[in-house]
Amino acid sequence: MKAMILAAGRGERMRPLTDHCPKALLRIGDKPLILMIISALQRAGIRDLVINLAHLGEQIAATLGDGAALGVHIEYSRETTGEPTTLETAGGIAYALPLLGSAPFIAVNADVYSDYDFSVLCRAAGQLTPAAALAHLVLVGNPPQHRHGDFGLESGRVLADAAVQHTFSGIGAYHPALFAGVKRGDRARLADLLIAAMQGGQVSGELYPGQWHDVGTPQRLAALDQAARAGR
Repeated sequence: MKAMILAAGRGERMRPLTDHCPKALLRIGDKPLILMIISALQRAGIRDLVINLAHLGEQIAATLGDGAALGVHIEYSRETTGEPTTLETAGGIAYALPLLGSAPFIAVNADVYSDYDFSVLCRAAGQLTPAAALAHLVLVGNPPQHRHGDFGLESGRVLADAAVQHTFSGIGAYHPALFAGVKRGDRARLADLLIAAMQGGQVSGELYPGQWHDVGTPQRLAALDQAARAGR
């Protein structure tokens, strides 16, 4: 199974740190975020990775190379169709589909800090079909900066609107058919595609109770770095 790490974002909320360093290479406890994700994917047996690049992306490629030194194989989807982040998440995934292939795959945001076990998601991804479910999302409890959440979860199905809303973790598995309506190079939001699929009952999900953080601001990065250095 392949996995895609979404690393093309400009990281506006992380400025000024991201003015000269891509968000994926920011460090927690002396280790870049993206290396933590690669290690977690590798532990789950995932060796074939696709990473999309835009803002300062060549720094990422120079750091990781082809992945051989890390025990993985990395291919890069260089988004050169416009300004960084113009493709949005779904547009970036659709642009990378020639590298991802025709089977279900995993995708994870490069600014996620979590102890999630990706082998669980691999099993869920294996159940995705256009007739059953087009996506499987990992949801988490709502953090202080996102108290209202994104989606509901009932009997293993993700709902666009529910009495209790959870936060989408930025970790999910997808069938390529979910992106069939996105022309390669076009801008598209993942939330729009997911909500449309939810209306047809085609998005499954799970609620993960373990450690998860959206490393979206310098303050949250500093707090996680301090905790990591303290061994917490």
